[in-house]
Amino acid sequence: MKLNGHEIAEKIYYDLLKRVEALQKKTIIPHLVVILVGENPASVAYVNLKQKKGEEIGAKVTILRYPETVTTNELVEKIKLLNDDPFVHGILIQRPLPEHLDVEKLELTTAPEKDIDGFHPDSPYTLPLPLAVVNVLEEVYYPSSELSESRSIHVLDSTSFRSNNKDFIAWLSQQNIVLLGKGPTGGGPILAHLTTLGITPTVIDRKTPHPEEIMKQADIIIAATGRENMVTADNIKKGVILVGVGVLRGKDGKLTGDYNEEEIKNIASYYTPTPKGVGPINVALLMQNLITAAERQTLK
Repeated sequence: MKLNGHEIAEKIYYDLLKRVEALQKKTIIPHLVVILVGENPASVAYVNLKQKKGEEIGAKVTILRYPETVTTNELVEKIKLLNDDPFVHGILIQRPLPEHLDVEKLELTTAPEKDIDGFHPDSPYTLPLPLAVVNVLEEVYYPSSELSESRSIHVLDSTSFRSNNKDFIAWLSQQNIVLLGKGPTGGGPILAHLTTLGITPTVIDRKTPHPEEIMKQADIIIAATGRENMVTADNIKKGVILVGVGVLRGKDGKLTGDYNEEEIKNIASYYTPTPKGVGPINVALLMQNLITAAERQTLK
């Protein structure tokens, strides 16, 4: 069964619209500034989606585009200006970044209360991506009616309400979860968040021997490599749950993920497509963090 990320995301946006309307009545427009370095196709696609969805709910999203030759110090100076701007409520540094940039310095320069991506150690926000993955797994575990009701009541939280539900966590703990990739923008944050829930997945990276044998035993595979055909019909079992996080542009120029949807759709019990899978949920949860940031910074 295909899990439509847009449908899950729309449940979140429904609540955010009402919260933005309340802010607008106080002449407050939630404002996110995205720093985009270079022209990575996947990054450009995500940034454009963030701008589109932000504007749809009444927020302002400004994209600052820089060439790959930009220096760390140039970005640091810009971030400092954004930190001091009371009309900017969220700052997002789109990853991945060129290797010459000091990512940690940029993260630490960003004001924690404006770091809606959750990379600053003192940020009050959880990185949206691992929350989006958990939202997908909740969609599998909970009946649709219960899912809708829980989201409408608890969407104000910056973390997933049902991630604290003992039944869901117990179910997740019983699954053989395999995580493909442990990069700083994908698998790494997902692994860290699952660990906080008491979940220990098996991690496969480039050095893992016989990864196919490990994948064949998995109940849930979270694919976060951004490499084509990492998951195939030959290395998964019938009924597996596939969550696709990695994104790349295929040979045909279209965005694709770590597995071919047509190849696995009759084997997996549930799967997310790429695009229109985890990505839209990730953006919705990022917008949720933005609205929360605007409320915290202005409604004091």
